[in-house]
Amino acid sequence: MGYAVEVKNVVKKFPSVVAVNDVTFTVDEGEIFGLLGPNGAGKTTLIRILTCLMKLTGGEAKIRGYDVVRKPGVVRKNIGVVSQAMTSDLDLTAWENLDIYGKYFDIPRKERHETMKYLLETVGLKDRARELVATYSGGMRRRLEIARGLIHTPYLLFLDEPTIGLDPQSRLVIWELLQKIRSETKLTIFITTHYMEEADKLCERVAIIDYGKIVALDSPVELKRSIGGFDIIELSLSELSPAIMERLKSMKFIKNVTEKESSVRIYVEDAAKAMPVLIEEFKRLNIAILNLAIHEQSLEDVFIHYTGKSIREEEAQKFNPFVGPGLPRQMPGVRI
Repeated sequence: MGYAVEVKNVVKKFPSVVAVNDVTFTVDEGEIFGLLGPNGAGKTTLIRILTCLMKLTGGEAKIRGYDVVRKPGVVRKNIGVVSQAMTSDLDLTAWENLDIYGKYFDIPRKERHETMKYLLETVGLKDRARELVATYSGGMRRRLEIARGLIHTPYLLFLDEPTIGLDPQSRLVIWELLQKIRSETKLTIFITTHYMEEADKLCERVAIIDYGKIVALDSPVELKRSIGGFDIIELSLSELSPAIMERLKSMKFIKNVTEKESSVRIYVEDAAKAMPVLIEEFKRLNIAILNLAIHEQSLEDVFIHYTGKSIREEEAQKFNPFVGPGLPRQMPGVRI
C-alpha cells in the first residue's frame, strides 16, 4: 500500500501572513483522513495547494506520487473536489449538472450516463434528477456536488468543509452517504472540517492544524488518550489560585488539570469515583463549587489541550456557502 497524499515541509506565504507553515504528513491509500481546525487555520489553503488551484511557496506535495507543481494535469485526473462554496448550477437540473461535468473529463456518453444514474441513486437524488437545482435544499445540493466530484471515478476525493452551514439532520445524511461510498469502494477521502463530531465519526486519522501548523496527528482514539484521562470534570469554584491548582495536580487519580477562562478542567479515569473525593477536598479547603459539568473526552478537548482554545460552533455562521471562505486567520503579532 502506498501513499495517496504526501506533504513535505509545505509552506504558503501571503504578503502579511504565513497561511501554511512547514506542514508535513502522509495519507494512506483507502484512508479517510481529516484535517481539523478553525476557520482560517490553513485548511482550505492546503486543499487548494493539493488540488492544483494555488502554488505553494516552499516544500513538496504529491498525489498518488505525482507532484502537484510538475504534474498538475495528471493530478487533476486523479482527484475529485467538493469545495466549501456551493457551485452547482441552480438553473440546471441535477442530471444536466452531472452531464456537463462528465464532459469536462471526456467521458463517453454511454459510460457517462450509466455513471450518472448510479451516482444519483447512490446519493438519493434519482427521483429528482430532472428537477432544477434551485428547488433543492442545502443538503440535497451538497449530495449532488459529492456525486459530481465522483463522476470521473477519481482515486482521491477532497471534501472541504462538506457539511458547513447544513442543519444537523442534513449533516447526518452526508455522513451516512460518505460511509456508504467508502464501504462500497476503495476511495481515499480527505476531509477538512471544524466540526469535531464529524472528524470523530468519519476519520481514521486526524491532523489538527492551527495558525498554519500541524499541532497533533493520530487516530481520534489515540488523540484523546494523548491528553490523559477519559472523563472531564469542569468546575467553577468560589476561589481558584495557583496553590489550589498545585493541590489538584498532586492528587494521584487526576491525570491532568487545566484552566479554562474562569473554570478548572480536571481529567480523570472515572468521574463517578473522583467526584466524592473532590467534593470532600473542596470542603476541607473551604471552597464552594458554583457550577459543575461532567462529559466524556472528545476531540474538542484534544483541540483545547493543544491550542489553548475551543472551536466555536458560531464560526460556521460566519461562512457564506455561496461566496466561500475568507482570509487566513491572523497570526499572533501579524497584521493583515
